[in-house]
Amino acid sequence: MAPRRTEQMSFTQPGQLVAAGLVGVVVVYLLARVGYSELPTLPVFAGATLLLIAVVEVVLALVLRPRVLRKPGTEPVESLTAARAVALAKASSLAGAIMAGCWLGLLGYLVPMLEVVAAARQDTVTAIIGLVSAAALVGAGLWLEYVLRNPDDPDEPDDAE
Repeated sequence: MAPRRTEQMSFTQPGQLVAAGLVGVVVVYLLARVGYSELPTLPVFAGATLLLIAVVEVVLALVLRPRVLRKPGTEPVESLTAARAVALAKASSLAGAIMAGCWLGLLGYLVPMLEVVAAARQDTVTAIIGLVSAAALVGAGLWLEYVLRNPDDPDEPDDAE
């Protein structure tokens, strides 16, 4: 019987985030073209929740970093805790990329209408706040993922296997 091979979780790739963001752009732009006139005005801070999640992840990274690096006086991070935090980081960066794409898709629809439709002005502000918040979530997720790297592992995976 062959030995069981364990799969390692790989780092989030930029292409994955770009692809997810592009899907968000296309879907929301098309939905806006079809149904924007039926929507109520968007709340100004609709996307700010993502910024709060990003702040939580930054704090988590700041707390875990010395523990991952095994600084004196800190307790090492348990494997399950690290795995959960990495899963959170990967999910957050992907969700942030999707939402950034969604806000960009909405902006792509709204910007040409700024001079014509009054609601488009306020919704543009909402979309910009959402875009900034989504970008912060992507950055926080990627940083948390980086912080949780095992310091004993090489930077580049060995492809010789």
